[in-house]
Amino acid sequence: MSTYRYGILGAGRQGTAAAYDLVVRGEAASVTLADIDETAARRAAERVNRLTGMDRASGVRLDVTDRAALVAFLRPLDAFIAAVSYKLNLAIAEAALEAGTNMCDLGGHTATALAQVALAERARGRGIRIVPDCGEAPGLANNLMTYATTLLDETDDLLLLDGGLPLHPEPPWNYRVTFAMDGLTNEYAGGADWVRNGQIVHVETFDPAEYELVDLGAPVGTLEAFAAGGGSTLPWTLGRRVPSIRNKVLRYPGHVVQFRAFQAAGFFSEEPIEVDGQPVVPRRVFHALIEPQIRAPEGFEDIVIAHVIATGRRSGRPARAVVDLRATRDDELGFTGMERTTGWHAAIVGHLLAAGAIPPGAYPVEEAVAPAVMVAALRERGFPVNESIELLDEAVPV
Repeated sequence: MSTYRYGILGAGRQGTAAAYDLVVRGEAASVTLADIDETAARRAAERVNRLTGMDRASGVRLDVTDRAALVAFLRPLDAFIAAVSYKLNLAIAEAALEAGTNMCDLGGHTATALAQVALAERARGRGIRIVPDCGEAPGLANNLMTYATTLLDETDDLLLLDGGLPLHPEPPWNYRVTFAMDGLTNEYAGGADWVRNGQIVHVETFDPAEYELVDLGAPVGTLEAFAAGGGSTLPWTLGRRVPSIRNKVLRYPGHVVQFRAFQAAGFFSEEPIEVDGQPVVPRRVFHALIEPQIRAPEGFEDIVIAHVIATGRRSGRPARAVVDLRATRDDELGFTGMERTTGWHAAIVGHLLAAGAIPPGAYPVEEAVAPAVMVAALRERGFPVNESIELLDEAVPV
C-alpha cells in the first residue's frame, strides 16, 4: 500500500538507508531526500529506486538553515526524518511545529533531546509528534534496554554494552567511523549520564574507574568497554523505576589510550585558540586530521553490537535478563550494519508517526514506542534480537 509522503533531511548514509526502508516497509507513496548538495540527494534517491525497483524516491536541494524554505518543504509531508547534525535538530523541531509535520531525528545530544521533549505541549496543540534520538545509540539501544526490563518483574541494574566496529580491524586505529565525525567527537567529549542509587550522575568519558574488558565471543572477542554517550534521556525515563542505569561503548583494545590522549590534549574542544595570530577550533583540526584515516570506505564490513544486561527479580527470585542484537553489512543491499541499525530504526519510528500510532506530543524514543512493538519491527527486518532469562541462586552485585 502506498499511503504516506515522507521527507529525509540529509542524503548521507543513514538517510539513504532510512529512505530505502520507508519505501519497502513504510507504506511510502513518496520519499523526498533533501540535501544542500543536490547531486548527493539525487544520487541517493536513484540508489533507493534501483534497490527497491520502484520510482518513489526523489532528491532535491534544500538548506535546512533557511527556515522559510524548510517549512515549505515540510508542510506537504506526513512525517520526516532529520538525518543531519544534532546541532540543527532543535531549530528543525521548531520548523516542524510551524509546518504541522511529524518529526523524528537521529539525535545524539542529550541536552537537545531534552529540549525537544519539552516541546510536548506545543506539539499536542499542533496535533503533531516529535521523537528525537531515533538512531542506533541513542535510539535502538534505548528500546532494547526498555525491552530488557519487561523480561523481569523488577530491575535493579541495567547495563548497555554498545558499539559499531570494523569486522576486520586494521592497525594503527582498529576502528572505522560510519557516521558523522561530529557525532563521534560529541559522544566522547560529552561524557555520560547514568543513574546510581536512584540519582542521575554525570560520568566522564574514559573514566578509568569504569573501564573494563569484556568478552562477547566470536567474531569480536575481547573488547574495551568504557563510559561514553549513548543513553540520552533514559535516566529521566527508566531512571524513575530502575535505580542503576549504565551505558558503555565497545571498542577494540587500545582505542581508549589513543583517544583519551586526544581528549587530554584538548582536541575535542570547540573553543577557539590562537595559532600564529589566527583563531583555530581544535575540534575542527582534529576532524580534518583523523577523519581521512578512520572514515569507513565503500564496501566496508562492520558489526554493530547492542548487548543489554538487566539484573533484578523474576517470580520472587534473583534473575538476569540478556538482550543481544548484532548487525553486519548486507552485501545484497550494500548497507552497513550501522546504516541498517540507525537508518532503519528511524524509519520504523517515522512510519509509526505517519500512521498516527504515536499520540500527538513530544516523547523520548523509549516512551514513544512500546518495547515489544519495536522488537517485533526489528525482527521483521531480519535483525537477530536474542533474549535469555536466567534465575540466579543469589543476588548479583552491581
